[in-house]
Amino acid sequence: MSTALPLPTNSLALHPISTWLRTLHRANPVLSVAGWLHVALFGVALVLLPLDARVVTGAPVWLKPLKFSLSVLAYAWTLGWLLATLPHVTQRAVRRISWGVAISMVVEIGCIFLQAARGTTSHYNVASFFDIVVFQLMGVFIAVNTVLTVAALYLVWRHRPHGPASYVWGVRLGLLVFLVGSVLGGVMIGLNRHTVGAPDGGPGLPGLGWSTRAGDLRIAHFLGMHALQALPLLGWWLSRRVPQRAVALTWLGTLLYTGAVALLFSMAMHGLPVMRL
Repeated sequence: MSTALPLPTNSLALHPISTWLRTLHRANPVLSVAGWLHVALFGVALVLLPLDARVVTGAPVWLKPLKFSLSVLAYAWTLGWLLATLPHVTQRAVRRISWGVAISMVVEIGCIFLQAARGTTSHYNVASFFDIVVFQLMGVFIAVNTVLTVAALYLVWRHRPHGPASYVWGVRLGLLVFLVGSVLGGVMIGLNRHTVGAPDGGPGLPGLGWSTRAGDLRIAHFLGMHALQALPLLGWWLSRRVPQRAVALTWLGTLLYTGAVALLFSMAMHGLPVMRL
């Protein structure tokens, strides 16, 4: 693991993607490789999607592995980039966090692909002893990943990442709201379902599957998790557009973003769909 990335925020949008990916791999090879593994798995799911006609909870069996591959890819590469902007003194801890996150995500996606291949669902599946073991294994490694994210949050608050102040606050607040999104995932596990007011697997938004008849906790969970990308990008963009007010606007944007997560969570818990079709 190398030291902090050189000028990661000032040049974020100026370099071609290939340069960005090479820089990421040099700075955090563990999460870089984990991301590339999920690129490959996305390709596998994409090929299998039209070839396998089986349906699980109302959706094509390979749609969930497809979506989770993309989600974990975004998570691994974003976290790798953000942690690489920390000073050299933190990089041993960053390496440990990176390995833990990579292993946790590989176990998670492995369980999802295994259950898809079996023609069943991975989450909230207690149909057999084997299904229970798979679901509990996923829960254990998601808990491990959450603890590692708390450690990452501690690092970015204890040690200042490289970049303008609004970007730094975007990183810190993005990780914090990401953890809120993780807790919402725990709510779904506690309820043993993601739909409130109807069974899982009913009519949903095309491609996403979010319920259009009842409340769906996955929407607030999704928005909360992707604060990891949205808020650092907001802070970076504001630092270039309105540098003198960038920090205050980053905080304001975070409050609005968190409010949207809270609103979507409340709607879901009251059985209200975000959109009726």
